[in-house]
Amino acid sequence: MFQYEIVQDGLTVEELLREKWRLGKKIVHELRMAKAVTFSDGTPVLWKDPLKTGTILEFKFEVPSSNYRPTDECELTIQYEDEHCLIVSKPKGMATHPNDEWDVDTCMNHVIAHIQENGGHYAEHVHRLDLGTKGLLLVAKHQIAKSIFDRMIEEKSIVRTYEAEVQGNIRQDSGTINEAIGKDRHHATRRVVSPTGQQAITHFEVVKRFKGTCLVHLVLETGRTHQIRVHMAHIGHPIVGDTMYDARQTASGDYELHAIQLEFDHPFLNKRIVVKDQ
Repeated sequence: MFQYEIVQDGLTVEELLREKWRLGKKIVHELRMAKAVTFSDGTPVLWKDPLKTGTILEFKFEVPSSNYRPTDECELTIQYEDEHCLIVSKPKGMATHPNDEWDVDTCMNHVIAHIQENGGHYAEHVHRLDLGTKGLLLVAKHQIAKSIFDRMIEEKSIVRTYEAEVQGNIRQDSGTINEAIGKDRHHATRRVVSPTGQQAITHFEVVKRFKGTCLVHLVLETGRTHQIRVHMAHIGHPIVGDTMYDARQTASGDYELHAIQLEFDHPFLNKRIVVKDQ
C-alpha cells in the first residue's frame, strides 16, 4: 500500500500510530489485527520495539470503496498528488460533493473518476468549498490519511488561504475577525454573525488597494458555511458582487472567492507542502 521512513531514532510503531499520527483506537486495533505493518522486506515488526532512523516500514491494509459515481472522465485540474492525497482545483459553480443520488457532476464525482482510472477506489474530501468558491480542495486517498488530515483541519495545522476583492478600503493592513456564525432565521441559506452561533475566526491581509475596493488574502482558522462572506460583510466590506451579503451587484451578477493556497506538514512524507492554484 505505502512505505514510511522513520525519521526519529527510537520511535516505535505504537508511538508512530498513537502519538505522532494520533490515530483513533479503532484504526490502530484494525491495523494490529491485520498485521498491516511490516519491515520493507515483509518481515514482522514488533510494535513496541524502538526503531532506528531510516528504517522503512511497509503498510498494507484493506481500503474501502467510496460511494461516489465516477464521471466519464475527470475534467478537473490536479494540482498535486501522491499516494496519500491529491489536491484538485474545483471550478466555481461546482458542488464539492453530491447531496442527492442524482448529483453526478460534483467535484468528488470527477475525483473518483481520476482515482479509478489509476487503479484506486477510495477518495474522500477533507474539507469543502462552497458552490460559488473556486480553488484548492484536499482529498484523502486512504482512510489513515483521512483520519490524520481531519485532525489537522480541526487543529488548524492545514493553512487555507483565500483571495477576494472587497468593497471599500479597509483601514488597517491586516487583522483578525473573531465572531461566531449561525443560521439566519429569516433566510434558508444565509448565515449571520450571532452570539449563539459556532466560533469562527478569519485572518485577513490587504495585498492591493484600488479605487473603492481592495484585494485581500484571508486565512481560515475555522471552516463555517459562508465564513469569509459573512465576516467581511460584518466589518462593512462585503465581497464585490456578493448581493446576499449586501454588496452592490456587478455586471456578472456574481462574486469571486478563490481558495488560492494550501500549506501543511505532510504526515507521511515528513516535509512541508505548499500548493498554489495556478
